[in-house]
Amino acid sequence: MASNTSKTARASVRAGQGSGGALSVLGEYKYLIPLANGRFAYVRNLTNGKTAHLKTDSDAFVEEIRVLTGAGHGAKIRAELVTLHEKNPEHGWADTEKRLVDAGVFEG
Repeated sequence: MASNTSKTARASVRAGQGSGGALSVLGEYKYLIPLANGRFAYVRNLTNGKTAHLKTDSDAFVEEIRVLTGAGHGAKIRAELVTLHEKNPEHGWADTEKRLVDAGVFEG
């Protein structure tokens, strides 16, 4: 049976699961899997079961987060962005969050 997720995405998910819970903390679902020092991310979408590989400064990234926020996941995603910034401030996660805020993604 074919999968809608790429082999690289599946490998990243498996690697994250074995590295101390990068994708899940105490059963909490992680939406963002950072790649390339924050320039890209896998966005795990609970609403459709797919994982998208997106550039964090793209319109597609903004729209994917907007869909998740509309489904009630905005607070958790925003908390993840804060945590990513705290762990790696040089990766630009604060700028990514600001772009999402400026685009009105978290309003509602």
